[in-house]
Amino acid sequence: MPNRSLTSEQVLTLLAETPPRIAALTAGLTPAQSRTAPNHDEWSINDVLAHLRACADVWGNCIVAMIAEDMPTLRAVNPRTWIKKTDYLELDFQPSLRVFATQRAELLAVLEPLPHEGWSRAATVTGAGRVLERTALSYARWLARHERPHVKQIERIVNTMRMEQRPPLREACHQ
Repeated sequence: MPNRSLTSEQVLTLLAETPPRIAALTAGLTPAQSRTAPNHDEWSINDVLAHLRACADVWGNCIVAMIAEDMPTLRAVNPRTWIKKTDYLELDFQPSLRVFATQRAELLAVLEPLPHEGWSRAATVTGAGRVLERTALSYARWLARHERPHVKQIERIVNTMRMEQRPPLREACHQ
């Protein structure tokens, strides 16, 4: 489904669902489990959350700037570069998730009251090759669609952990 197919209402729903969905999936995990990657070349749940926070910082700040200013010029920032300027990867999972949820609530408080035309507020984006024009809706769609596979990634990691913790099935005793 292409990005343009999401309405602003669908975007709001997806953005609102992400923090509680992650909280539900990770309920009961220990700090050690949140830092354990399924394989050496994969991300841990904590790594995924840190990435989501970096994306929310970068793209969320762009959205807020577009709404607050008339046609600002923004410099593109790669979330993978931005994360290196943060301590997100070192933070404990639950406190980091609470900050992510608060940040999301703040973004939703800006987006929810927007009139239809407010979603088309735009910015000129430089620094990512050719100069682009992006809207609040295009960035919000991007953020919402980007989070979906990462939430599924967290679900896969949790399911893998839970499968590994199950005791082996015992064969019936024959006497």
